[in-house]
Amino acid sequence: MRTVNSSLILAGVPAVLLLLNSCAGNGHAADENYIMVADNTKIAYWQLAAQGLAHAAAEMKVKSNVLGPDGHDPQGEHDAFKHAVALKPSGILVSAADASILTPDINAALDQGIPVITIDADAPESKRLFFVGTDNYSAGLIGGKMTAKLLNGKGSVVVFTMPAQSNLKDRLQGYQSAFDHTDVKIVQTVDMNGNSDTAFDNAKKLLDTKTKVDAFVCLEAISCPAVADVVNRANMAGKVMVIAMDTDPSTIDWINKGVISATIAQKPYTMAYYGTKLLDDVHHHPPSPLAGDWNKNIFSPVPTFVDTGAFVVDKANVGSLAKEPVPSSGQ
Repeated sequence: MRTVNSSLILAGVPAVLLLLNSCAGNGHAADENYIMVADNTKIAYWQLAAQGLAHAAAEMKVKSNVLGPDGHDPQGEHDAFKHAVALKPSGILVSAADASILTPDINAALDQGIPVITIDADAPESKRLFFVGTDNYSAGLIGGKMTAKLLNGKGSVVVFTMPAQSNLKDRLQGYQSAFDHTDVKIVQTVDMNGNSDTAFDNAKKLLDTKTKVDAFVCLEAISCPAVADVVNRANMAGKVMVIAMDTDPSTIDWINKGVISATIAQKPYTMAYYGTKLLDDVHHHPPSPLAGDWNKNIFSPVPTFVDTGAFVVDKANVGSLAKEPVPSSGQ
């Protein structure tokens, strides 16, 4: 937080005017607004991210808002992003459900002088300033090594994903790398299209037809609770492994019941909280030009990627999640 020392006070009227134009001397204007745009905003994952955004905004005494479709709708996210740009915010955080759709939107926002960073799912070909989120290849590698260990190095795996998302592509590559030099094979990849019912129906069909499946792997948050339900109904818990992604309450419940073997936990709260702080710094100290190709500049004032981390949650440590305190709002 900016402080005012005696030399500023003695500087006279300019210093007084500076204080009057700031928000209680914290260096933020009253109309500063940071907007997070995401797809499927009502799921638990994005509710955690919304808490991070709100916490950062409260600490800085600025405004914040979340825009985006309630369900999986990349075109709806495009519309929400355009609406965010029209509001002329101080900055935008966006998770690109489909980078091919959002890249022109991101570029247009930066060309209008609005800083944009990506969180969770990147749009690497866009002019976005940088990405804050999980090293998704590493997360896939962690999950893949764990899956191979659970299967004792041999088995057939079915993966649920959404192929258009760059983060899920990276996770899949991580799993594939982990399975190299083992007898674990990905035999099918299912596009669940952001719909848990699709995941349920496909998992049920596979088990009903006695297809050889030793493990189901979910690369996003909403598939595996539905898949776990199928496995549980078929009395296959412990016989068919289920490896999930993220820590929504239903996933944690199935871990406690012994149906989901483990999940790879991300930090959506951290992505939005720390991403907002970084975006605020860009707003107050913008690189010039804002839409420059900073990825290939050795004197870049901004990073390319900020890794917020990922870790395994299983029955051994799942209880610790309930003991973690909810951060205060900072107000």
